[in-house]
Amino acid sequence: MERPASVIKELVENSLDAGAASVDVEVVQGGVKRMRVRDDGLGISRDDLALALSRHATSKVASLEDLEGIRSMGFRGEALPSIASVSRLLLTSREHGADEAWSLDGDAGEPAPAAHPQGTTVDVQDLFYNTPARRKFLKTEKTEFR
Repeated sequence: MERPASVIKELVENSLDAGAASVDVEVVQGGVKRMRVRDDGLGISRDDLALALSRHATSKVASLEDLEGIRSMGFRGEALPSIASVSRLLLTSREHGADEAWSLDGDAGEPAPAAHPQGTTVDVQDLFYNTPARRKFLKTEKTEFR
């Protein structure tokens, strides 16, 4: 992840891959302070929330044959773990047909019950808070917002 725009791009692509008909994007202070992407896609099950934040883990490739016919925008399992490693990330999701939603802090731990409609919300705060050298190279808030 190089800038807020690259984070938004990855999150919106994940939403589209999940079959979302609606994707809402919220940006605060050019994305450096906060970015939130909420969709109405298929959602992520409680058991898969931690997997979604694990490096090189993806639900988009189930067999070797799937690699020959990739039709999704993201399939390497790198976006969410990379974003979580340079920000404070909260992943909240309710799988299609599920009775309840679950939330997982990017710093690991166990999923906790949450109030959320069907779909997924990725809330990214304080981008590059733990990598000051990366934060130093960001442009002004207005430029990053563009």
